[in-house]
Amino acid sequence: MANSKMAMASLAAQIRPFTCLAASQPSRLTPHPPDLIRWIKREGGFVHHAVKLSQETQFGIGLISTEQISPGTDLISLPPHVPLRFESDDASSSSSSLLSALARRVPEELWAMKLGLRLLQERANADSFWWPYISNLPETYTVPIFFPGEDIKNLQYAPLLYQVNKRCRFLLEFEQEIRRTLEDVKASDHPFSGQDVNASALGWTMSAVSTRAFRLHGNKKLQGGSSDDVPMMLPLIDMCNHSFKPNVRIIQEQNGADSNTLVKVVAETEVKVNDPLLLNYGCLSNDFFLLDYGFVIESNPYDTIELKYDEQLMDAASMAAGVSSPKFSSPAPWQHQLLSQLNLAGEMPNLKVTIGGPEPVEGRLLAAIRILLCGELVKVEKYDLDTLKSLSAIAPLGIANEIAVFRTVIALCVIALSHFPTKIMEDEAIIKQGVSATSELSIKYRIQKKSVIIDVMKDLTRRVKLLSSKETPTAA
Repeated sequence: MANSKMAMASLAAQIRPFTCLAASQPSRLTPHPPDLIRWIKREGGFVHHAVKLSQETQFGIGLISTEQISPGTDLISLPPHVPLRFESDDASSSSSSLLSALARRVPEELWAMKLGLRLLQERANADSFWWPYISNLPETYTVPIFFPGEDIKNLQYAPLLYQVNKRCRFLLEFEQEIRRTLEDVKASDHPFSGQDVNASALGWTMSAVSTRAFRLHGNKKLQGGSSDDVPMMLPLIDMCNHSFKPNVRIIQEQNGADSNTLVKVVAETEVKVNDPLLLNYGCLSNDFFLLDYGFVIESNPYDTIELKYDEQLMDAASMAAGVSSPKFSSPAPWQHQLLSQLNLAGEMPNLKVTIGGPEPVEGRLLAAIRILLCGELVKVEKYDLDTLKSLSAIAPLGIANEIAVFRTVIALCVIALSHFPTKIMEDEAIIKQGVSATSELSIKYRIQKKSVIIDVMKDLTRRVKLLSSKETPTAA
């Protein structure tokens, strides 16, 4: 973790006043930005008269309705020229060509930075068409790359720490690459109007995109006739906050149904007076919500814990569960073949497995434990892998096998829980004492991770009790 701490500390040290910090209630880029709704209407868009900006939603700035709205009502529509997108094939000027060259150096998984480069270019342009929108963007973001080092450490979850460190390192390295690329560029050709672009500015723009961009169908046709997905920033629409029970949805106009509308927001359910307008950002874990959006969902039904399928760990967990001689480290040839089909063995296995979420145990992990705790090929070959991966298939290899499987997973949960240095009660006590906004986010995140593990243990314990009540002694 030494390199991780260095990268995190380096990014925090390079934050400058005009860029980005983490904050609980971020102000906008300018103290008195232009009226965004009026700008959209002036550009040919539509905003329902009851839709208003509010500073007092659960997540800060958001949209509310000032009157009751019926399902199916159009609330916002944007014409094609209003969304901000990155045109990778636009080389109409030297600055555009340079921007495209820089974007090609961004890893695909950090797609937000590609559009972020375009956003930063427009932010640097005093005459930008999008300034009424950009000036309304938050000045700061609550994403972990801007947390103080101690609050990053306090997340206590290695997979997320790895992703945060990876992003911090990328931002620091990309800052140097941009400086080398633009070192001798004429002011007239400079994509950012001659402004210095540091890691903090890059972090701000990547966060602005990751928290707000939507993927819409582009104009480019792919093989098979489908359109490519293009990340776009949708002014005003992106101020709808998240809910797994949304009351509005986004519709993209297709096939020229309305040439003046690219995308619109429609009421999905009845919207009551003073209700916030809520979209579903996706069925995501808290890792994604915190890393990309800067918030944590309590009791998130899609939150998971990532584990590594390790043979020695599985043996230890199984022995702790009461299995006398588990075979995880020494599977029979037929068991190894089935593990290969589950991609948990072989030349390039995917050893990342999860617990929690819609299914308490990932199917591959469940099938592997069922197979390895059953020494009889004749029993296993009666079922296909899809059945063995399904928790709804009740005890396919027998009740004794299923009880041993669940107890093994419970033991894995105990081991995973022991990797957290604090308990939930301790975390809650720290929050009650009063902490900074970023510290509170870190603590709430790790509380939710521990809660996922505990919920899985409770679920499987209940299943074990139910199976034990059905288990009958067999005749000798």
